[in-house]
Amino acid sequence: MGGILDQVRAGLHTVWNRRWIALGIAWIICLGGWLAVGAMPNRYESRARIFVHIDDVLSDQIGVGADRHRDIDRVRQTLTSAVNLEKVVRATRLGEKVTSPKLMEAAVAKLATAVKVSNSQENLFEIVATSGNSSLGDAANAKLAKDIAQKMIDIFREVNLAGGRGEMSETLSFMDQQLSDRQKDLEAAEQKRQAFEAKNAGMLPGTGAVSARLEGTRTELRSVESDLMAAQSALASINGQMAGTPPTITIPGTSGGAKGALAQAQSELYAMHARGLTDSHPDVLAQKAQIAQLSRAAAAEGSRGGGGSPNPAYASLQSLKADRQANVVALASRKAALQQDVAQLTTQQYSEPAVAAEASRINRDYEVMKQQYDKLLRDRETLRLRGQVETEHNAVKFEVIDPPTTPREPSAPNRPLMLVGVLLAGLAAGAGGAFALGQVRGTFATTADLERALGLPVLGAVTLAFTQSAVSERRRQLKWFGGGIAGLVLVLAGLLALEFLKRRLVA
Repeated sequence: MGGILDQVRAGLHTVWNRRWIALGIAWIICLGGWLAVGAMPNRYESRARIFVHIDDVLSDQIGVGADRHRDIDRVRQTLTSAVNLEKVVRATRLGEKVTSPKLMEAAVAKLATAVKVSNSQENLFEIVATSGNSSLGDAANAKLAKDIAQKMIDIFREVNLAGGRGEMSETLSFMDQQLSDRQKDLEAAEQKRQAFEAKNAGMLPGTGAVSARLEGTRTELRSVESDLMAAQSALASINGQMAGTPPTITIPGTSGGAKGALAQAQSELYAMHARGLTDSHPDVLAQKAQIAQLSRAAAAEGSRGGGGSPNPAYASLQSLKADRQANVVALASRKAALQQDVAQLTTQQYSEPAVAAEASRINRDYEVMKQQYDKLLRDRETLRLRGQVETEHNAVKFEVIDPPTTPREPSAPNRPLMLVGVLLAGLAAGAGGAFALGQVRGTFATTADLERALGLPVLGAVTLAFTQSAVSERRRQLKWFGGGIAGLVLVLAGLLALEFLKRRLVA
């Protein structure tokens, strides 16, 4: 610990012996530093905060609230674009000396570093504008910073309110034109589909495919063939029964025979006509057949000179036979029609896949066009409603919380602190220079340093003695040295006073 203190005292002694050199170095560095600090232009910063109201009941009801958030975010990102910054340059003193596009580009690039737009919250924006033009005074720089911040607020309002309405009108006109073109294409596709369906009505999927219709026709044909076989079998059975049944029978104690039965049958036929039955009615046909048979029986009876009564069983069988014959004829006709349908459907079946594929393609194209048209129509209506809301009921409201004010103090540089720092740096540099000079000249501050350097024992040291005149001279030099240090402090105080005076003049 004692060695360290000795080294400190030796260093201080070395600096003190060369104090005039240290004072000169301090003056040179302080004067140069103060001049450099004084030449630095002051930069003034103007701040403004804007609160954006985006919570609106009507906007949330029609579903445009999310669009508001996206629009505000887009404005925040594009507010410091080159186009908007050029507007700021032209509207402030920055554009006074701009006479060419190249100078405008340079001014815009410089302004881009002096303007910052940030949002600490979702709907709270802060605009910071800085001005430090060396060709302008402090008051002019402070006013210019305020003008830049105010112009940025104006652009912020213009982009959000006025800019969107012009874009909305252009967008609606464009969408109306697109809707008109899509509607024409959709009508053409619909006419094409209707014409194709009319041409291939029986072969399209969903309207009864050919294969399905063919299978149904074949099933019906098998059923008709089965019914026809049953009807033919029943007719054969009736014929067999009629072959074993006599047309007339002789009943003892009765008269009239076939002629009496014929007269009765004709009377029944007249009664049927009286009831309104036509000649094609099955009962009339059966009655006429019975009358014909009785007529032949009556003729035979007249030639034989005898007679008999008609057999009711035989007449009933004749009626059943007529029904069975009619049923067989109808089933045979239905079978022929079904066979013709099967042949026609079999021919159409070969072209069904191509027709189905073409129908699927036409329907697919039509559905795609219709979906696009419907989506475009919904988007157009949403935009129209949104435009009406923005025009008649503005959902975005701006509130300037902190308007841009003229800054009273420069934001940079911190000149008072820098002035004091230059003084401290000058004193430190002077002391360091004096100490380094003492180390270069190879003097020894203590006998211990000399003993270590020579490697020989030092027996003693002779102290310095001052005469009365030397003491006076030493005191005079100390006064001059103190005056030099005080001069530095006084110069610093004057510079600080001048700096605060300039700030008061700006305020």
